[in-house]
Amino acid sequence: MTELLKNHVSGKWIAGGGGGAILRDPILGTELVRVSSAGLDLDASYEYARRVGGAALRAMSYAERAACLRAVIKVLKANRERYAEISIANSGSTARDIKADVDGAIFTLGSYARLGEQLGDRRYLIDGETTALDKDGQFHGQHLMVPTRGIVLCINAFNFPAWGLWEKAGPALLSGVPVVCKPATATAWLTHQMVADVVGAAVLPTGALSLICGSSEQLLEPLSSHDLLSFTGAAQTAAMLRRHERVIHQSIRTNVETDSINSVLLDARVAVDSDFFSQFITDLCDEITVRAGQRCTAPRRIFVREEDYDTVAEALATALAKVKLGNPRNPTVMMGPVVNRSQQHHVHEGLARLSKHCELLFDGAGLDWVDADPRIATCVGQHLLGIRKPEANSLVHEIEVFGPVATLIAYQSTDQALELIRRGNGSLVVSIYTEDPAFIAQSALELADCHGRVHAVTPEVSQSRTGHGNVMPGSLHGGPGRAGGGEELGGLRALSFYHRRSALQAGTAALTHLSAAGASYRP
Repeated sequence: MTELLKNHVSGKWIAGGGGGAILRDPILGTELVRVSSAGLDLDASYEYARRVGGAALRAMSYAERAACLRAVIKVLKANRERYAEISIANSGSTARDIKADVDGAIFTLGSYARLGEQLGDRRYLIDGETTALDKDGQFHGQHLMVPTRGIVLCINAFNFPAWGLWEKAGPALLSGVPVVCKPATATAWLTHQMVADVVGAAVLPTGALSLICGSSEQLLEPLSSHDLLSFTGAAQTAAMLRRHERVIHQSIRTNVETDSINSVLLDARVAVDSDFFSQFITDLCDEITVRAGQRCTAPRRIFVREEDYDTVAEALATALAKVKLGNPRNPTVMMGPVVNRSQQHHVHEGLARLSKHCELLFDGAGLDWVDADPRIATCVGQHLLGIRKPEANSLVHEIEVFGPVATLIAYQSTDQALELIRRGNGSLVVSIYTEDPAFIAQSALELADCHGRVHAVTPEVSQSRTGHGNVMPGSLHGGPGRAGGGEELGGLRALSFYHRRSALQAGTAALTHLSAAGASYRP
């Protein structure tokens, strides 16, 4: 029988009961490891994290916690090759997928380590300026932010088992809040290995980082009013969590990132015979196929002017046809499988629904799979759909196919394009390709209220831009509406989720003393 991975709770490694869930190689179909959380005493585990881990973290300054993050980074870098092996076996990751996940996690931790070093030897944040509360100017109000005295329960998605862990844990630990991580079962092995390495190196205080692998049943029951909940995953699951009795009656602060039908807009004035247009096509092909389209930030809708529709369709189809699909162990493979058979079914199902209302511009179903048996592997070929008359099609704004699938949509005017983009009802990101800075400003103001991020590409930044799908620690990650309404990262802004804001009303001398010992919070 395959190895049963243990859970790390109450400062100990504890095996869950029963046979557990089996994690498989999505290319070979072989059993890898098993996970189970059955029988864990979650009440005791959470209380231990609050009492032991929380107290130890709060006793440290931001700079001292930053030093802990630096030590975590050192551990992760030392074990990167092992993480790459697990990523290939458990997630079917290619080299570029591993870079986005593992290296992205390390980069994000480094960003928060630097931020903590800048905050220095302080343990709380001063929020804004003092406000006079009396006519004589002797009595003032000052907002301050202190770490919450609870835990943050992080429930993560399957597509980024490394980055998903550390982009939440980094700012939480820096804030002084212990983390209880529940990775998605399908790809929990990588998260488990990282936590095991960090715990084994003893670079974090005992109780600061806990890990629960397996079922999510009863996870929310032990949460208290001081605890936090951070979730990434399906909108249906997020709705269930938000309706949970503990979340409602304990007023548990919750951050959610869910579905998103992201867009890319090509300015009608971009010449289709230009180098900039060629870059647009290359970027799109990469964004559609990286991690087999299993990214919450992947572009699902591509808007081009009606006159350029056929040209873009041909150019993008040609680029997609060059992407080799199959076993990521083969160095020629550019796109690996989706994570498992269930996900493969969901992609095929969503693709079938959309295809009834779109024309098929590129069909990857007939592509040969490199070193992969179609009877076993869970690959999905890249697909490009198209809509020439968008006003007659609403489904493309409602269905997210979480795989290498995008839809090309023709528009007749900029106003129409912007209106169509807004039909996504809240997205994580929209990218704008243009040569006109004024067009960026106009479009950004029109789309900012329904997008967490507006990513604008012009010729002068085409080589330095961070990328449509790349989540940078200095910018907000999240979005309104169907994207979940949450906000993560954003540099210093991320720390606000893990702190409680309070207004101190006092005399000048007390507030002067307070300000001298606290770091300013001005994101």
